[in-house]
Amino acid sequence: MKTEKSTNTSHTDYFADVLGDGFNRLTRVHAPDYEGAVISTLIRRHSEMPSKKAMLYIHGFNDYFFQDEMAKKFNAEGYHFYALDLRKYGRSHLSHQKLNNVRSLLEYDEEITLALQIMRSENNNQTILMGHSTGGLIVTNYAKNHENSPLFNGVICNSPFYEFNLSLLKRNIGIPVLSILGKYFPNKPIASGLSKFYGYSLHKDKFGEWNYSLIWKPNNITHVNFGFIRAIHKAQKIIKKGITLKVPLLVMHSSQSVYGNQWSEKFKEGDAVLNHHHIHKYAHHIKGDVTNIKIENGMHDLFLSKKTVRDEAYQKTFEWMRLHFK
Repeated sequence: MKTEKSTNTSHTDYFADVLGDGFNRLTRVHAPDYEGAVISTLIRRHSEMPSKKAMLYIHGFNDYFFQDEMAKKFNAEGYHFYALDLRKYGRSHLSHQKLNNVRSLLEYDEEITLALQIMRSENNNQTILMGHSTGGLIVTNYAKNHENSPLFNGVICNSPFYEFNLSLLKRNIGIPVLSILGKYFPNKPIASGLSKFYGYSLHKDKFGEWNYSLIWKPNNITHVNFGFIRAIHKAQKIIKKGITLKVPLLVMHSSQSVYGNQWSEKFKEGDAVLNHHHIHKYAHHIKGDVTNIKIENGMHDLFLSKKTVRDEAYQKTFEWMRLHFK
């Protein structure tokens, strides 16, 4: 079990972020890895209310932070909002790197811990970790691996990636075999299996309402590599065996999953990436103060769903936060 101490360093080198409207960013340099130089980017927007409470948001796979509406919602609740573009994602992607490339989710511990330390040094004494999809898997494991940390007080998961959305045979045989191969051939590519229609359901240039960079978050990621499969599989195994968290955990997911080979409006009414039954099932493998909530007709990213649906997701989230944190 690991513990961390807050730093006393003053961080004044924030710059205006591409989102504008009060968003600033801070770039941090980390130890080089198997691809070379590594950076991460912390994005910040302060609440207008006097507060010592903060959120740290971790995005999912094929993603980065662009959800200005979400930040402002949490600001209005009295939380300073921070988001982290992890190494090799979004603002942190460097030209020599493969997008999303990771061999163990533990690689992200360095930037998450540093971000939390920076937040504490900026007079936030209560922090909630929030992760979407792969980010949800990351923060769940981070909370377990750092269970005595004074740097965070709770965890929120938005459709966490607790299981591959595949057939039973592929989950029980195919993924473990690929995971073993990933140890020896981490860079070997394999089809991602992700539908482009999820991206279509989000971006305003197709059928969605959101504007974001299609370079940093393309509609279609055709391939991942064996190393990525191994990293996810190893982290999921920890959840499936059953863990106990010492901080409150909120897990939210859609009421249904949607599938199809052609575009349909149904992609805007369910989870087009993960199986909602898997999320519900494995959330129950986690012991402690765990709340598991289903959002009717929620999309994979619940906070990017239709307005009435995401309003419900926000309402349930804020109710949970008010109950657990004063």
